[in-house]
Amino acid sequence: MNSSLVLTALLALCSAQVVAPSEQAGLIDFRNKEQSNGWSAVNDGVMGGRSVGKLSRSDDSGMSFFGTLSLKNNGGFTSIRSGRMNIEMTPEDGFRIRLKGDGRTYICNLYPKTRRMAFSYRASLPTVAGQWTEVVVPLNDFTPTSFGRRVQDKGPLSPDQIGGIGFMLSDKKPGAFKLEIEWVKVEQPSAEDK
Repeated sequence: MNSSLVLTALLALCSAQVVAPSEQAGLIDFRNKEQSNGWSAVNDGVMGGRSVGKLSRSDDSGMSFFGTLSLKNNGGFTSIRSGRMNIEMTPEDGFRIRLKGDGRTYICNLYPKTRRMAFSYRASLPTVAGQWTEVVVPLNDFTPTSFGRRVQDKGPLSPDQIGGIGFMLSDKKPGAFKLEIEWVKVEQPSAEDK
């Protein structure tokens, strides 16, 4: 079977969808130095792990999140996070993210304004190795998690409670990784989606 057909079928199964380009207004444009300030890396070293994740910025491709994922010492995650943000959106909206990855599935994290340790709302971000794609994740696809496990007693995240955004790798596959992110936009549902 053709490997590109298999990849297309697998991507269709993910909650996030690779979609056609958009002209929506931007939330974060990583090609703009001012908009990419305030981001930092948080790795599993905070819990004794050995993963290394870093970020760098370029005017051409935005922000690069790269490094090495390690499972040693009970590790297994690396992430980058924004500073505090105010995001204007409705519960029906979502996020459209332009990215280029390495074929791995990353995670988009939303952090509530009232921060709790190791708590976020998460959604999967599939990537196609070496290709720029746009992935749309509806807000209602984000699930509450604590220390990587789903939390059952929490409802959906209200848009007015989003205090920050981030990207993470924790796919249990040790080795080098690289994710480039050009921009993040708020995506409003189309008329037929309503």
